[in-house]
Amino acid sequence: MDQTRGHGSIQMLLSAEHEAQQIVADARNLKLARLRQAKEEADREVAKYKAQMEAEYQKSLSDSSGSSDLTVKRLEVETAAKIKSLKDIGGKVSPEVVKMLLKHIIVVKS
Repeated sequence: MDQTRGHGSIQMLLSAEHEAQQIVADARNLKLARLRQAKEEADREVAKYKAQMEAEYQKSLSDSSGSSDLTVKRLEVETAAKIKSLKDIGGKVSPEVVKMLLKHIIVVKS
């Protein structure tokens, strides 16, 4: 009877060992699944953050290029106004300059 009882004890130990191995394997699989899920969530967050930063960068680019377009237009208007002003002044002074040049050319100092 001792053999039967010993054989039953060995079977119980083997069964318990197999059950423990199964529990450990399940725990490992659960841990791996959690790690995969955490990695996927982290990847999504990184992609979201990257998209947000890219959008902010593109917005700042468009803002700065938009303001430079406005600056260019403003400078073109200012330049055109200054050119017109110089032409007007030149038109007013031109007869006087011509008269002065003719006077100096005609009058010869001896």
